[in-house]
Amino acid sequence: MKQRYELPVGWKQTMLKKLVNKDFKNGYSPNCPEKSNGNWILSLGNLTENGFDPTQAKPAPIDDARVKDFLLEFGDFLISRSNTLDKVGRTMLFRDEIENCSYPDLLIRFRVDENQVYREYLESYLRSPQVRKYIQSCASGTSNTMVKINKKVVEKIPIILPPYSEQKAIADLLSTWDEAIEKTGRIIQAKKKHLNALYQKFFVPRSSLNSHWKKVKIGSLLTSRNKRSIPTEACPLYSLTIEDGITEKTDRYNRQALVKDTNNKKYKIVFPNDIAFNPANLRWGAIARSEVNHNVLISPIYEVLKINSNAVDVDFLTHLLTCPRQIGIYATKTEGTLIERMAVKLDAFLLLDILIPDNINDQQQIAETLSAARQEIDLMKVLADKYKTQKRGLMQRMLTGTWRAKPEILNKYKEA
Repeated sequence: MKQRYELPVGWKQTMLKKLVNKDFKNGYSPNCPEKSNGNWILSLGNLTENGFDPTQAKPAPIDDARVKDFLLEFGDFLISRSNTLDKVGRTMLFRDEIENCSYPDLLIRFRVDENQVYREYLESYLRSPQVRKYIQSCASGTSNTMVKINKKVVEKIPIILPPYSEQKAIADLLSTWDEAIEKTGRIIQAKKKHLNALYQKFFVPRSSLNSHWKKVKIGSLLTSRNKRSIPTEACPLYSLTIEDGITEKTDRYNRQALVKDTNNKKYKIVFPNDIAFNPANLRWGAIARSEVNHNVLISPIYEVLKINSNAVDVDFLTHLLTCPRQIGIYATKTEGTLIERMAVKLDAFLLLDILIPDNINDQQQIAETLSAARQEIDLMKVLADKYKTQKRGLMQRMLTGTWRAKPEILNKYKEA
């Protein structure tokens, strides 16, 4: 990562290894017990885009003497040395969130000289777009599913350092966005919990609730659609993801390239309001309705279904087929001898029983309640994404000196 601009007076560029007073050290991955015993070991899942998630830690063995050599202390930094390309190099500052906690082999630990660098500033800098770009350019591997960086890559991470008081000012300013992102995340989780409670209320069979409901086969409401086409501008290629449903591929692919380079391969057409699922990942929730207002294409490995009945409301059916309880039912219908090849076949899916209200007005009322709860979650996700975008822009400018803290603000930190 080469510097292409002149730094402000008093700022300097260095490398991470010159700020470290406790050398870089890979962790240790023991055989972990299933039950918790008060000792913990982190996993790659603990390092998220927004910081530390303590819920992903695993129990650590108490009879393995080596584990103690890798216990974390307050102020330790951790960086992942192996992961997918978008996650490798994720960094966190350990703040004693978990007692008796060690770290695994795929993480590297180091400590910094606090006389040179403010820890919270460095934490923000190591998560900045410029550092992410540097790490991704240095990562190596046979595929994007798992790439690696080594100690030398970490040591040579370029760091821009303003004066110490300005490091504090920048860190505090960025923490305001962190708090907003974290608070929004908590709200999203609470609203998801509320939505799941509504799913339980409406979709868990109970005699008092379901006296005017009828049992039907999914296949009586949906039929397979197997129309195919090559990608065009009018009918582009989309993805089916667990997180975002049927969505554009533009984040990872260039649409023009897709149109030119598909070699006339035909993909399945998805019409508006069609329901599609991935047989291999249905047990994890890879099912969604197309909310795109035009036809799109998806991989031929997916199943595409159209509604063929006036007896069901499309919104109600979507909620029912995608709710957590129903996803759990799909998991019981997987077939295959190898885990990676297990799938839910179309015939088995269509033969599943579901309960729906006799009266379509009742279906619509339930759907309206669930859709309102879902919309609240979607709106909060949009807000969280805006905060993240704002923070990235702020980091890009503040951490390079393009924008500076006002003198009156810096004076407060100098006095402190």
